[in-house]
Amino acid sequence: MRTAPRTAAAVPGDPRTRDRGGSPRHRAPGAGAAPGPTAAAGAGGRPWRRLRGAVLWLATGTALLLVAATSGLLPLQPMHVDAASMTPTVSPGDLLLVRHGQGPVQRGDVVAVTDPFGDGMLVKRAVALGGDEVAIEDGVLVVDGTAVCEPAIDPARLDGVWFGPVAVPEGHLFLLSDNRDGSVDSRAFGPVPASTLVGTVPARLWPDPGALPSPSTGC
Repeated sequence: MRTAPRTAAAVPGDPRTRDRGGSPRHRAPGAGAAPGPTAAAGAGGRPWRRLRGAVLWLATGTALLLVAATSGLLPLQPMHVDAASMTPTVSPGDLLLVRHGQGPVQRGDVVAVTDPFGDGMLVKRAVALGGDEVAIEDGVLVVDGTAVCEPAIDPARLDGVWFGPVAVPEGHLFLLSDNRDGSVDSRAFGPVPASTLVGTVPARLWPDPGALPSPSTGC
């Protein structure tokens, strides 16, 4: 009795089925086959996840750095100026750099101090130190009987009021505004304790970055 021929079974290496052998789970795709959706997503997703993670770490680090800087926890601190009392040296809207712990204050330094009338900071010029005698004679600053050359001061912003002389106690600073026509400074609130000093102001960060002019340049 004759039976119908059987269909040839697929065996590993059978050229009719293009089977190269091995377990189906580990077979390589054909030469012209496109990668599956899972493989494609994995290949493109890993670099994107790394980039996203790096951006998140950078944003977090920048935020923490800004918080630390504005809180005075770092040696350098940015400070935004709102008032016009230090024009023309510093203008409203300027972003200044405050430097902490850089030695004793020198006469003529621009400094940031705690506001005697509030919780913020003031930017002023330290014109006299503890033990000095300070006065203003017809708009001219006089320290220990000697007129002080102040090229950074705009003569148009000086008032003609006589002030002092006043003795500055030890451990205190006498502060004046560069815009001395009606500004509030040590003429109003007196010498301030050196302990209220936040730091010196050596430079402007914005909008015109650079060092503030030296108090003796041009003398």
